[in-house]
Amino acid sequence: MTSLQIEKPLASADHGHLLKGKKIAVFGVANKWSIAWAITQSLSKAGAQIVLTYIDERTEEKVRDLAKTLHHPLILPCDVTQDDQIETVFSKIKHEFGTLDGLIHAIAFARKEELEGHFSSTTREGFRIALDVSAYSLIALARAAAPLMENGGSIVTLTYLGGKRVIPNYNVMGVAKAALECSVKYLAGDLGEKNIRVNAISAGPITTLAARGISGFQQLLKHNADRAPLRRNVDAEEVGDTALYLCSPLSRGVTGEILYVDAGYHIVGM
Repeated sequence: MTSLQIEKPLASADHGHLLKGKKIAVFGVANKWSIAWAITQSLSKAGAQIVLTYIDERTEEKVRDLAKTLHHPLILPCDVTQDDQIETVFSKIKHEFGTLDGLIHAIAFARKEELEGHFSSTTREGFRIALDVSAYSLIALARAAAPLMENGGSIVTLTYLGGKRVIPNYNVMGVAKAALECSVKYLAGDLGEKNIRVNAISAGPITTLAARGISGFQQLLKHNADRAPLRRNVDAEEVGDTALYLCSPLSRGVTGEILYVDAGYHIVGM
């Protein structure tokens, strides 16, 4: 099957004021190509006041440069594997903003050597790191954010089809995404009584620096474009606008869901 050249519908540059006055923390912006940054832009255009975090000095410079395009963002350091840093971040958010309306969890990591070869070769330490950073961090952030969501809120994370199906070289990250998706459902069950919604976006493959670390990624892109119903891949902006929907009142009745933004690839049998 050959990929058809079908133009993507033009997206509106006007996001309205869906999130005017809302305060949303975004964890995971690493550079201008990251999906987290595309989400940040969509939220900001819709009127949200943004909190951005960075993991280390190397990332800080890039995040601060990007943040210059936002309206008075709050920029804070946070390594999500350190509970004391998570506590400090939300303490500062409470001090600066008082409350929080949304949380974007766009964090995933596995050692490069775990993303090639046989899954059965996954090391114990590699498994621990991938599950801690990519899945447990959502639980830790949700627990810290919930007390600030006094009027309810929305928590959104990012997943991928590799959490449900075997994708070559995705390996331990697929197991981490499966744990993440299950965590979304349990958190939605826990936090629903506080009117806090928890959902995930399962995005198709997108060319980011992180994705390039997966062996055979270019072949994966071509395969998806050839077989997806829309005969193309998606881009980060489309994921960003879906996150906007999930953070806005438009999705007020949606929780515990995995929303696919993959040009329909996940429905195809062959």
